[in-house]
Amino acid sequence: MTVEYDLIVIGGSPVGAYAAVAAARLNARVALIEPLRLQANSLDDGAIYTQALAQVGHVLQQLRDAPLLGIHCSTTDSTEQQQVPSIQLAEAMQWAHLVVDTCSQQNSPAILGSLGVDVITGKGEFCRRPHLGFVVNNRRLRARAYLIATGSRLEIPNIDELQTISYFTPADIWQEKLQADKLQIESLENNLQPSTRLLQGSWLIIGGTPMGTELAQTLARLNCEVTLITSTSQILPQEDSEASHLVQAQLEAEGIRVLTESPVTQVRRIEDKIWVQAGNQAIETDKILLAMGQQPNVEGLNLEAVGIKYTRQGLKLNEKLQTTNPRIYACGDVAGGYPFTHIAQYEASIALNNALFAPLFKVDYGSIPWAILCAPQLARVGLTEAQARRRYGKDVFVVRQYFKTLDKAQILGQTTGFCKIIGRHSGEILGASIVGSEASELIGAIALAIRQKIKIKASPFGLTSLHTDFPHISPTLSEIFHKTALEWQQQRLRQNSILQNVLEGFFNLRRYWSS
Repeated sequence: MTVEYDLIVIGGSPVGAYAAVAAARLNARVALIEPLRLQANSLDDGAIYTQALAQVGHVLQQLRDAPLLGIHCSTTDSTEQQQVPSIQLAEAMQWAHLVVDTCSQQNSPAILGSLGVDVITGKGEFCRRPHLGFVVNNRRLRARAYLIATGSRLEIPNIDELQTISYFTPADIWQEKLQADKLQIESLENNLQPSTRLLQGSWLIIGGTPMGTELAQTLARLNCEVTLITSTSQILPQEDSEASHLVQAQLEAEGIRVLTESPVTQVRRIEDKIWVQAGNQAIETDKILLAMGQQPNVEGLNLEAVGIKYTRQGLKLNEKLQTTNPRIYACGDVAGGYPFTHIAQYEASIALNNALFAPLFKVDYGSIPWAILCAPQLARVGLTEAQARRRYGKDVFVVRQYFKTLDKAQILGQTTGFCKIIGRHSGEILGASIVGSEASELIGAIALAIRQKIKIKASPFGLTSLHTDFPHISPTLSEIFHKTALEWQQQRLRQNSILQNVLEGFFNLRRYWSS
């Protein structure tokens, strides 16, 4: 039986489409196997909906803050009270739907087909005999290599009586049909749209994950009452504790109730209300949103038959992104970890090179940045301070600088935040965390420095680095790097008594010569 394809990509996720197109552009013959599109992309569509409505909330928050700049929204009749910025939720949802539709069209079967990808819709599974292949729609397909990119779905926690109530997930919260079903809206009373009815009352979000944090702030800015609960000691537990606590403080300042170290053990419906037992507190809410961990979409693929090992967290992969069957690769959140699109695309590129040519390339996550798009944004690359100290002990140097020292941040009125760089005394940069305006844009500069192995090097007469001898446009937010590097210089100088004595003697001698 001949091999029909160079690569078969399994999964209709965005990274699956990305990998298939990338392979086709290399003139490889590639097939993309995807299940029903509406089911395949629900989680990804939910993320786009969230970011679109987060933008609506951001603009609404700016209007609320406008009086601080002397800008007031008032009626034409001076006798009437000043108007408070409001939102037409049905119109906002319509705009968000348009954004999602536009984004999803990029991966439509017609577009993918025009780019040279054979798109095959249907559920399928691996088979081993007589040769390794993938069976879909009663058709056996064979390829030199296979790439699993099926994505993940929400892991439903084991909470007593959770299944007896209706709850939402990040994948379905913005889907109006599901909203109507879950809220049991038989008629749109008072001309309320499902989205309008949904965004009323109180929300309880279980899970301090990036998605949970972003959704909590978005719902609060859309005038919902929000409680965010996590069983860990902080929200965003994988991030630097300073950065996480600052984000939590901002959420609380916007009226969001945050409960940490409060595992949810049971839920009850009592009349029209839902009661949640979180830690030692009983909390009343109208709706529950689950935003905890993810689990891979691998059911029905018959992985055991082809020797692929996996857990509830994801597939078992090596550094070349091979599964325990070396001809089958995987990328994206099906492998576990943070479900970030750019990380999935990076993994897809590594897997493609290995699958189409030779398995020589390895992943290196040390210089890949990511961001959590709350406000202020939290971005990180490399190690946190805690991780660095566990690995390198006392050979860790930490400096930070605050956004409030930047003229640009003062002009924008966005002074909350800091830049924190973790390095070794040799000048090697181990990682950085940025909390503040446009952190997702700023973190790339430090990621590039780590990727290029650029060190912060101390010299007898100052500091030579990417950011101290390279002028930044002023006023800009990127000046935070220059100020942070200068702080590194000052700290190194304060710790070097010999250098301080040398410099003091040098300037004393110069003043003597000048007299």
